[in-house]
Amino acid sequence: MAKQQQPTIVKNVITREGLKRLEDELSDLKVNQRREIAEKIKEAREHGDLSENAEYDAARDEQRRIEARIEELEETLKNVEIVDEEDIKGDVVSVGCTVTITNTADKKQYTYKLVGTSEANFLKQKISNESPLGSALLGKKVNQKVVVKAPAGDVTYKINKIETAN
Repeated sequence: MAKQQQPTIVKNVITREGLKRLEDELSDLKVNQRREIAEKIKEAREHGDLSENAEYDAARDEQRRIEARIEELEETLKNVEIVDEEDIKGDVVSVGCTVTITNTADKKQYTYKLVGTSEANFLKQKISNESPLGSALLGKKVNQKVVVKAPAGDVTYKINKIETAN
């Protein structure tokens, strides 16, 4: 009889700061936004015929969006692996580190904080450990070079500095 393979549980790597942000968002959605949308739906119902009530339809759409986000957050938080930034060693790139790199072709310098996927925000210079650049940087040291496969071709970066929260 063949052995049945256990499903792989994917851990969501996250910093304590990111965990707090997600927990706060979940709390706000459950406590405040659910109550507000219920009130909007109640008010829209009082306007009469629901078949042609745009306010009611919009409120129900918003309610579905809120419930979907709650479900997404609960699923994310169910399988978190917290990275304690105080425990990070600054000798290699890991989740929670801030890394400064230079593109070896154009000599432009970039600084990014490496975070879990649920915290990634490129506009805030937070890149996912699962992104092409993030995964290439993981485990590397200062002065090492990494090659990132990009749609326009391979890009080489040199690691200049690794910083931790310590």
